[in-house]
Amino acid sequence: MKRSATAFRTGGAEYRPGATETDRPAHEALFVREGRVIQKAGGALLIAEAIPGTQYNEIVEVHLHNGQIKAGQAIDISDECTVVQVFGGVSEVDLKNARIRCKGETLRLPVTMDLLGRVFNGMGQPIDNGPVIVPEGYLDINGEAINPAARNPPAEFIETGLSAIDGLNVLVRGQKLPLFSGAGLPHNRIAAQIIRQAAVKGGDEDFAIVFGGVGISYDDASFFIENLRQTGALERSIAFINTASDPAIERISTPRLALTAAEYLAWQRDMHVLVVLTDMTNYCEALRELSSMREEIPSRRGYPGYMYTDLATLYERAGRVSGSEGSVTIMPILTMPDDDITHPIPDLTGYITEGQIVLSRSLERGGIYPPIDVFLSLSRMMKEGIGEHKTREDHNNVFMQLYAAYAEAAYLREISTIVGADALGSRDRIYLDHADRMEVRFIGQQETERRSVEQTLNLGWELFADLPEEDLKLIREEFIATYHPKHAAREPAPETEG
Repeated sequence: MKRSATAFRTGGAEYRPGATETDRPAHEALFVREGRVIQKAGGALLIAEAIPGTQYNEIVEVHLHNGQIKAGQAIDISDECTVVQVFGGVSEVDLKNARIRCKGETLRLPVTMDLLGRVFNGMGQPIDNGPVIVPEGYLDINGEAINPAARNPPAEFIETGLSAIDGLNVLVRGQKLPLFSGAGLPHNRIAAQIIRQAAVKGGDEDFAIVFGGVGISYDDASFFIENLRQTGALERSIAFINTASDPAIERISTPRLALTAAEYLAWQRDMHVLVVLTDMTNYCEALRELSSMREEIPSRRGYPGYMYTDLATLYERAGRVSGSEGSVTIMPILTMPDDDITHPIPDLTGYITEGQIVLSRSLERGGIYPPIDVFLSLSRMMKEGIGEHKTREDHNNVFMQLYAAYAEAAYLREISTIVGADALGSRDRIYLDHADRMEVRFIGQQETERRSVEQTLNLGWELFADLPEEDLKLIREEFIATYHPKHAAREPAPETEG
């Protein structure tokens, strides 16, 4: 290559020391380094000569010999080589004539309040035929670390409209609460229902939804988008859709784009944001695929050893920060391979997050929607979001008594399969009936039905009415006198078909 007065090469990299942002047209990217020697290409990865000064996660453009230009990202920097992952992959590369040009910046998301109501792909480009986004600024999609001293603990109730969550596994602001599902279970319908119904209790504060679809099918993508549009929820939502046919590398950026949009709304616009990410199993599979391409030593079941750290960099972006009125709450959804909760993906997710909502295949076969497994589900931050001035004063007592009664009923179900229901006493048969009504009336509800937390708690009291009052040992007497149907007349909870 010929040298000029404005460029020189060192170790194969070309430098333009005088280049500045004002030296180029507004539409043209600023290139400060260029490498020409590509040693190896495979799948979505290019291994090129070392390009001094290149930053980790820096955006590059790959100029192929046929004139095609593809965007990429530097994912490994060393003295020996620079590894670039190409968005969209490369099928044929002329190792001699292709070149890599570095921009000197990382992948950024243009942010503005006009993002609300829009649908984007996994690279942050609009796909809804809407107007051009005029940004107020740009944010790095990798986010910024939150000072631990500035964090406030998760608190304050988010009402999802689902009794099995609002009554027994409460979601609070700033929490990360995943939903563990399995193949064929209705996690997408539950996610869509939560997106439609979720709200800050009282409705006095700004609330928004950010949805990230990672590696989902066209049918699922169409389902979510149409559901948002038909119900009017799209006006307060931002959607990032990466379909199964899109490049696997884009699955890595999709959740980061969603979280960056959420952080903008929360920290700069003081909004309370719920981020729903589905399906994070596809994200982890993309991590494994890229790790294999890079010929890294695999860990459990072929997943990279850094998967825990990578997931933590996503989930720990949730929270509440001192000095800001907003909050970021994350509900990632993942499908457990073979319904195995000990699989590395749900296992590592459980270590990072504050509980989990687990779907039950047996409840789903019984026609219960949503089929939430009460015993495997847990919200570790529940007590921070319930009680007087948050939900209702009797919430904690109702929660504990519902669990205790349902657990005893489940035990008696197992006994009855051995000795038969006729061999049980009258009290035991009452509890067997209670289990059926708990699943049909409390856990189960219609897909279009939204219950307030008061309706959920009242429904719990109606279930207690059929139990011996002396068995309600986990409820304070004053609450029994106030809320028990035998002692207080109250508007009944809505009927549930089943």
